[in-house]
Parts: sequence; C-alpha cells; structure tokens
Amino acid sequence: MSSSSRTARSFKFSENKGKVITGTIIGATTLAYFTNDTVHDSIKHTYLTAGRVNVVTWATMRCFWEYKKVLGSNYVSEDERYTALSQCHLKCAKITLEALEKNGGVYIKLGQHIGAMTYLLPDEWTSTMISLQDRCPVSSVEDINEMLKHDLGRSIDELFEEFDYKPIGSASLAQVHVAKLRSSGEKVAVKCQHPSLKEFVPLDVFLTQTVFQLLDKVFPEYPLVWLGDELQSSIYVELDFTNETDNARRTSEYFQKFTSLTALRIPKILVSSPRVLIMEFLPGARLDDLSYMKANGIDRSEVSACLAHIFNNMIFTPGVGIHCDPHGGNLALRACPPSGNNPHNYEIILYDHGLYRDVTLQMRRDYARFWLALLKRDREGMEKHAIQFAKITPEQFPVFAAAITGRDIDTALNYDTSKLRDDSEIENMKSALTSQGLLVDLMSILSSMPRVVLLILKTNDLVRHLDEVLQNPQPERVFLISAQYCANTAYEEDMELIAQEEMSYSNLGVTKRVSGYFHCAFERIGAVMRWYGWWWSLKGYEWKLWIRTHI
Repeated sequence: MSSSSRTARSFKFSENKGKVITGTIIGATTLAYFTNDTVHDSIKHTYLTAGRVNVVTWATMRCFWEYKKVLGSNYVSEDERYTALSQCHLKCAKITLEALEKNGGVYIKLGQHIGAMTYLLPDEWTSTMISLQDRCPVSSVEDINEMLKHDLGRSIDELFEEFDYKPIGSASLAQVHVAKLRSSGEKVAVKCQHPSLKEFVPLDVFLTQTVFQLLDKVFPEYPLVWLGDELQSSIYVELDFTNETDNARRTSEYFQKFTSLTALRIPKILVSSPRVLIMEFLPGARLDDLSYMKANGIDRSEVSACLAHIFNNMIFTPGVGIHCDPHGGNLALRACPPSGNNPHNYEIILYDHGLYRDVTLQMRRDYARFWLALLKRDREGMEKHAIQFAKITPEQFPVFAAAITGRDIDTALNYDTSKLRDDSEIENMKSALTSQGLLVDLMSILSSMPRVVLLILKTNDLVRHLDEVLQNPQPERVFLISAQYCANTAYEEDMELIAQEEMSYSNLGVTKRVSGYFHCAFERIGAVMRWYGWWWSLKGYEWKLWIRTHI
C-alpha cells in the first residue's frame, strides 16, 4: 500500500473521528443544557454576558468615532462648530440611550445620573436621558414571586390577599406593586428589587468604569472617571434594602419635630429584607402638578418654603444626612386636612431612602459662611469659603460660583441671586458652556471636588428647579430660609470658638461672647433686612408657625 493511500485513509479516519468527537461534545452540551440546571444557567449567563459587553463596546466605539470626527474638523465660523458639536451631542446621546435601555439595570441608573447633571453636561445629553426616569424595565411576576419565596419564605398568594401584577412604578433598581396584606387587610406598597441585578451588577460596574477610563484617555479634557467610581461606591449600598429601612426610620424620626415647617411624610416600612420592602401605601401627585394644587387649594409658595426647610435641614443639621437621589420622581404632594402636628393642607412625600451622605462639620460651616457672604455680596468672603469647602482654586472660583447658584458668572458674583432666572439668562448660561469653553472648566472642577459637595450642588439644583416649576410668587422666601440655617450654623461655630477661650468666664470672655452674639445677629439681620418689604406681606403665616412651635 502506498504511503499516499495510508495518508488519505488516516486523514479520513481523523476527519471522521473529529466529527464524532465534535458531535459528541455538541450532543452532550445540548443534553446538559436541557437537563442540568447548572450547565443551563452557566451557558445562558455566558451568552448574556457576551451580549452586554458587545452592546457597551459597540456604542462606545460609535460615540468615539463621532466625537473624533467633529472635534478634529475645521470650521468656517464658531457658529458652524457649535452646530456640528450640538448635532454630535444629540446623536451620541441617542446611541448611548439605546445601549442603556438594551442592557437595563445599572445602566438605567447611570443614564438617570447623566440626565440629572444639567449643571454639568450639554442639554442634548441631559434632555435625551430624561426619558429613563419613566421608561424602566419591568421584571416578570414569576421572577418576583420566586424572589419573595427565597427572601421572605412565602409566595405572593401566601403574603397578600390582593396583589396588582402591574407595577405602579419601575425604576432602575426596583419596581413597586400595590397589594393588600393577608394578615391585616392593610393596603401596602411592595418594593421589589429586579432579580436580574444580582447576576450582572459586578460586570456592569466593571464595564462602566472601563468606558469612563477610556474616555479619560481619549478626551482628557472631559474627566468622568469619578462618575464610574461614584457608581461603584454606592450601588452595593443601594442594593441592600435594609440600609433604606434604617435611613427611612432615622429621617422620619428626626423630621417629626419639624412637621409644621416641612409637611414631610416618609412611608413607614413594615417588612424589610435585602431585596424586598413592604411599606405603607402613600400615593401623591407630582410636585409640578399645578392643576392638582389649584384644585386642592394648596399654596405654591408654602410648598416651596417646605422644600427649602427639608433640604436645608438635611445639609445643615448634624446626623441627618442628605438624601442622595433628590429628583422629582422621588417626591410627591398629597392633599390632606390640617392636623395638630401639620398645619398645612398637604403632605410632601419623600421616597427612596437607599443612600444618604453626611456633611462634615467644617464643610457645613464653610458652606454656611459662603452663602452668608453671597447674600452680602462679599466676593472675597465667597471665594475664601468656597476654596475651603469645595477644594477649588482661586482661578476656578467664578465658574464654581455660577454652578452652585445656578446663575451666569456675572449675576453670581455681582447681582441679586434671589430672583428667579429668566429665559434669556438660562440661554446665556447654555451658550457660555459651549462657546466660551466653560464646560471643560466646569467638568474639571466637579471631577476633583469632594463627592458630597457635588451632592449639595445637585440638591440646590433640585430646589431651584422645583421653585421655578412651581412658579413661586415669592422666590426671595427660599433664600431667606436658607439664610436662617446658614446664620444659625455660623452662630453656633462662633459660640463654640468663644467657649474654647481660656478666659471664657472672665469679663473679657463675657465681652467676647456678647460681641460674638451680636456679630452673628448682625449677619442674620443683614439677610433678613434685604427682604423686609416682602417679609411683612406674608399674611402672618411664618409668625403663626413660629408662635406654634416656640410658645
């Protein structure tokens, strides 16, 4: 037999052997896929993981290409460049939105963060991401039922007499169903974490950080690595609903003594586990629903004042902490008759207490003195305290002042910031971010400052936005309320410093105490006197509240 014949037969045998082995592997894999849950889940997980990676990779490459093309081109005029960049922003925002919606979960959360950064990102990006507030994925009832059995030891039918299978709301991390407890007949809200999050969160956080690191290398002038770091540091805390239980209970207990000023109501949590919460059902209207307010005789300026008291309390009071997700979807307005604790004809409902951040004592004090300097139009004092609490440089101060007040630079530094912004000022701010290159400066500032300062800025932005949406007829009132909290904080610091003096009980010490008191009182009076004409037109409402709480 020739060597060529032997080679051919050997090759044919090897080929047949390869087919047999391949067929055996495929057959065994197929059999295991349908009969072995572990193999089935492993293969499914690998397939879904590859799909998620592909979605992120493809969207990132497309956006990189679009921006490289636009930023590397030459333009006849600045207007032409502005138009091209605006179109690029919009196109890339839509590409990103599609990818975020396709992957869901943590990516929805990321998109919501982007949509909330109106003070930092171009309007094309933030407006495109707004849809993610109301368009979140919904987990199946079967998956929810399995999770309830695993986490609480009982099924939907065992726990509830009634259960609405269609959620009344779905967010990035959870969805909420209305139900009636079988044990008591009480109507409740059931907050259920999306079961799929447990499987993909580590991968999604890693991919997100990788994308932002790539962005930092390709576009170093737009640092966003901090956004990925922020997501990693917070997501695992938010995914443990027992943290939300503790935060809600602590915040509710604190604000009970301030109900007359805040009208705040936090849903009581009845059952808690890491992935499921059962709480009292407290529905309400959106805070921008002016027709609801009119129909129920709710005063818009009072609602605005209550919001100012709520969030200033969180910022300036030790041990309370700031709600980390203050957007319109987590607030509701509920008409109700006045009661002994609440003289208002409404309640402000605050939802989603998964994440709170504390403000350090010194940061709180520097922040208070920054606002007092702003009210006195003391630019030197503003700059001094902004540098201390926000860790910025003197060169960065003008842009930071504009960001934290929500005004253009000229108004923030030289004019009355208590008045509402008009459309022309808002347009000037948007134009300055792009045409004057302030966007790059702003992103550089915000990427390097302490994260809690960014949260304070976000909270300010929310209160300012709601004040504008409410069309508050008395916008100065919000500034007056803020000034009171700032003055109290500054006064407490002054008294503490005086008490630390060795001669605090000598004549000199008494003199220092008195001078310290009147120094801070002067700051209070200075702020109040700016609005004295408005103050006396309040119909005595604030005085009634003061008498009620102090006498």
